[in-house]
This record gives sequence, structure tokens and C-alpha cells, in this order.
Amino acid sequence: MPRDIPVGNGKLLVCFDGQYRIRDFYFPHVGQENHMRGNLSRLGVWADNKFSWLGDGWKMDLRYIEDSLVTEVDLYNPELGLLMSCHDAVDFHEAAYIKEIVVDNLDVREREVRVFLSNHFHISGNDIGDTAALCPQSGGIVHYKGARYFLVNGGTEFAEGLAGYAVGQTGVGSLEGTFRDAEDGTLSGNPIAQGSVDSVVSLHMRIPGLSRARAYFWISAGYNWSEVVALDSIIREKRPKEMIKRTLEYWRLWVRKESPMLHLLPEKVGRLYRQSLLVLRTQVDWQGGIVAANDSDVIQFNRDTYSYIWPRDGALVANALDRAGYPRMAQEFYAFVTGLIEDEGYLLHKFNPDGTLASSWHPWATNGTIQLPIQEDETALVLWALWNHFVHYRDMDFIKPLYKGFVKKAADFMCSYRDAETGLPDASYDLWEERRGILSFTVAAVFGGLTAASLFCSVFGEHEIADSYKRVAAEIRDGASRYLWRDDLQRFCRMISRNSKGDLVVDSTRDASVWGLMAFGLYAADDPRIVTTMSDLRDALWVKSDVGGMARYEGDYYHRVSTAYPGNPWFICTLWLADYLADKAKNEEELQEARDILDWVVEHALPSGVLAEQVDPTTGDPLSVSPLTWSHATFVATTLKITRKIIEFRRSPEYEWALGEHDPRHNWIEALFADACDTIYGICRVK
Repeated sequence: MPRDIPVGNGKLLVCFDGQYRIRDFYFPHVGQENHMRGNLSRLGVWADNKFSWLGDGWKMDLRYIEDSLVTEVDLYNPELGLLMSCHDAVDFHEAAYIKEIVVDNLDVREREVRVFLSNHFHISGNDIGDTAALCPQSGGIVHYKGARYFLVNGGTEFAEGLAGYAVGQTGVGSLEGTFRDAEDGTLSGNPIAQGSVDSVVSLHMRIPGLSRARAYFWISAGYNWSEVVALDSIIREKRPKEMIKRTLEYWRLWVRKESPMLHLLPEKVGRLYRQSLLVLRTQVDWQGGIVAANDSDVIQFNRDTYSYIWPRDGALVANALDRAGYPRMAQEFYAFVTGLIEDEGYLLHKFNPDGTLASSWHPWATNGTIQLPIQEDETALVLWALWNHFVHYRDMDFIKPLYKGFVKKAADFMCSYRDAETGLPDASYDLWEERRGILSFTVAAVFGGLTAASLFCSVFGEHEIADSYKRVAAEIRDGASRYLWRDDLQRFCRMISRNSKGDLVVDSTRDASVWGLMAFGLYAADDPRIVTTMSDLRDALWVKSDVGGMARYEGDYYHRVSTAYPGNPWFICTLWLADYLADKAKNEEELQEARDILDWVVEHALPSGVLAEQVDPTTGDPLSVSPLTWSHATFVATTLKITRKIIEFRRSPEYEWALGEHDPRHNWIEALFADACDTIYGICRVK
């Protein structure tokens, strides 16, 4: 089930599903550790001796307050005669989650309404040895194990403190869970339990007819008992309503601090652009890791998650943040990931948010032959993104410590790790992590990374090294033209690899990632070979249903819904097509197809603005993890590209400033990049 409305601050992340239940609760890192692991934290309501957990029988609308990371959830239960509006936030500064519940009594008579919050923690990802206990200092319930503590508390606008509580065991023998204790409207008051435990807390309100009342729950997170008690005191002192308000204002300021000319696009595109930036922010850890996704439901497929840092995903997200005007987060990512490079100059598969090596399925040896278990595009794209960061911000002091330890080390590895016959990057795993060979996407990424390294060396005055990187980049471009372009297909192939005899084998499967040949500078968008390739990909991979969108590749099996289509539509693949169309466009009329794709993305986002990885080709419903950080980053980057193209087509004094052409520093560094590409193209033997 998708995570419709994540809220977080870089240290605490809370994710709700489509039934408005908390399913994931991460602390002290985004993506690490998940203290609910998909368990249900439910909201329940009692009135007139009737009880209902949110779910069946409720009409729900889950959104954010516009331009914020504060939720706006409308809930209606006709049987109970209650309308509720809820606002959820993780404080922008403190490790505190806060929920406001506004209850409207739709009856003319006064009624007592009781609201219940159940909490099913699996602290540090398992249910062994947890404790839940009444906290005498605060009156709340503390869940703890080891150095992880969570204090649950609440109050109404008229009375501080909880009206009731209960703790007990869950999943032990026939014990379904303490949440069942709430269903008669009264809690037992049991003060402590250990093992596999859950808790329920309640607040009571007497609401006059046709009136409303407010209640608040909150959870403070920390490393020990005294810390969460102190944070609970801060919440009560500052008042939960005011903490939600300050968080709302903070995120509105954060997302509006830059002013891209979004008025050139439909208002709905601008709204999703800003919400995408905010959703991106929820997936970025305070130590710099950019997590791919935090949706624990995916565990059911392979007993693992997306809650890791893939350097490729992170590099492309950081690049989008750089373009959008958020260099600090991008810098923190570059500093984080460049510290993980191996002595030989490559990055491994993926990492945990604390910087440790994550799980992997890439072997170090196959059939007795040792191999590097890498996706080389991950190393190359960090270098490519780092150069683009420097183009935007020219922050020499930041780049200086990374120059020798990452830039040159990674470039030296890419120069050495090459196939002897073709001159192309040697075999590695593809960006989809399914096959090993010499891939068009990886070749393009390595070209972009080496070009970046050459430019860095030029800036730092090491011209001989810069020239050596240029020569290798030129040889790679030459090899791509010789071996990846197929005259018989009149398009680029996805991959070449070697069979057991060592002979080259062509994989001609149509794959949307071939877009990378254009994206990272290997070929121009109007190169006839790119034009024929992208046209062929669009014809083959566009999902011919009412839903539309681009599939990943022919015969994609991952979460496949129907063999009638090449695969499910992916947001990133569809946006890659828009990216290509925007690059190729010569006027605003030719840009319209790209703009239509932005509209398509808006139409297939959840009402909250969250973008999944894929959508169902028959229903348009989200599939796989949601939100996918990469999906939101690609929407941000493509929106900015299309906006810039519109500005270029409407040349006027107003728009010249928007392009940054008033800044001579911007011009000389872009000229350096253009000169480097011209030199590389000139070195190539095959044009």
C-alpha cells in the first residue's frame, strides 16, 4: 500500500498509508531504523456507545496543506455523525511527531467523543524485548528498548494529559493486541508490559451540538528516558498547535525561497513541483544520505526494502536539488557518498543511511571467476553531478577536499576499468540491477563522469591529466559509435556482453535507459541516431492503454500487471521522454509534447502529490514503493528544463536574467564545458 503522506525533518520520518494509519516510523536516520516495520498505528473514535477504527465506513481525503509538510486529512463517518480534520507534522527542528484532531459534532445535541491512538512499535525493527510503561513524570506511555525511547502523550484544548491508557502484549499466543481494549470505549489502565507489546491512549471531549473541539496526540523520540520526558515538556510548553503552525511556516518558507518561473506552466504543475521538493526533503537524512524510498510494504516481495542510498539515485536527486537551488542538501550528499569510495576508486552497490555497506545481490565471483560487484554508473554519476554542482555554485572550498580523494581517484578507476577490444567501460551491472554487461546507460554515465573529471583538472590547473581523461572519454565515444549503434536495427542497443567463448553478443531489447546516451553529453538530442532511437523507444514502450506512460523495457516483469503491455509505466521513464523532447525542441510548439507529459505526471500522482515508482497500466493506481525519491527528483529536473526552454524561446530582458546570462562567471564555466566536449568530439575517430 502506498505511503500517501510522509512527514519528517531529516531525523524522524513518519509514513502513513492510504487508510491514514502510521506504518513506518524511522529514527534516528531517515530509512534506518524502522520502529513500526509496517505494523498498524491506528486512530479510533467512540461516540454514542459506537466505536470505529479508521478504515471501512470512513470517507477520507489525504493531502498536505499546500506548500508544506503538514498534512490536511478530512475524515467523515456518517454512522457516527462525525466530521474530523487532522493535521500531522514532524516538527522542523525537534524529534517530535504531533497530530491535531479537529472533531465536528454534526448533531444538534451535546455528545461525548473519545479518540484513541494505538501504537504498535517493533523497536529497532523487531518485537523482542520491548517495554511499554506509564511514565509518572509526564503521564504518557514510554516505549523503549536499548537506546531508543518513544513517549506517547496528548491533551485537548480544555485539558492537559491523557484520559486513559493501556499497555499489553501483542502477537503472543492468542493475544491479538491491546488495541482491542479500546473498542468498548474504556481502557484498562494497565501500566506496564514487556516482550512484544503495544499500547493505546485516549482523549475525551464533550462537544456541544453543531460545534467542534480539538485534541492532540504527540510522540517524542530520543535516546533515553530523561531525553523524551524533556522533549515532552517542551511540546507542552510551546503548545502542540503552535509547533504545528511553526512547522507549517518553516516549510512554506523553505519551498518558496527560490523563484523559478513556474507561472509559465499550468498552476497544477507548479504545485506538484513544490510538493515534490518537499517530499524529496523527507527522504534526505541529516547525515547526507538520500534514501531511495521508505515504504516497508515492499518487504513482502524479497524480505528487503528500498531504504538505502544508491549512489546513482542519490546523484540524480542531488543534481535536481542543485538545479532547484538547494545546494546544501546536495553538498551533504556529495560529502557523504564520496567518503565511501573504495581505495581502487569505485563505489559499491548501496549503503545504509549511517554509511555502512548495505545488503547486495551482486556476487564477487561467478563460475569461479572473480568480478567487481558494481554498477559503474553509480561512481560515474556522482562525479558528473558534482561537476554540475560546481557549475551552478563555483564553491571551490567545498570541492577542494574532494578533488584528490574522489574526483581523480574515480576518474583513474574509470580509465583503467575498460574492455580491451571495444575501449568501452568493462562489464558491470545495469541500473535496473538485473543484468551484467557493457550497457548504453553505463557507457554514457562514464563518459559524463570522465568529462567532468577532465573539467575539474582543467580548473585546478592539471592540464596534462585533464587531456588524458579527455582522450579516454573520446575513445569511449568512439567505441559507443562502433559497437552500441546498430545499423541493422537503426538504433542503439541496450547492451553488449560476452558469451562463454568471449564473443560479443548484442542485447537489442528496447530499454528506456538508453536515454542516458543523450542525458550525460555523449550525443546531442538532435543527433540522427538519437532521434531514431528515441522515436523507436517511444513507439515500442509507450503503454497503449487509457493510462499511457513509458514502460522501463520490453518484457519488464517487475510488478507486471499484464502481458498485453511491454511493462508498467514508470514516472522516471516517462519523464525521460519529456526530457528528450525538450532538448530537441526548436520552438514552443515543438515543446508542447514535453509539457503534456508534465500534465500526465500530475494526473497520475496521488491526491497528496506523492509519486510512486510505477502505475498500473489498466487502472492508473500506484505500484511498488511510494513515494519514490527518484520519481520526484526527475519531475523537478524535467520541469526546470522545460521552464528554461520556454524562457529561451521568449527572449526578452526579463527572461535574460532568469537564464543567468547576466553573470559572467556562469558564461565562462559553461564555455569551458562546451570547449571540452568539442575537443572530445574532435578526438573521436568515428563521428
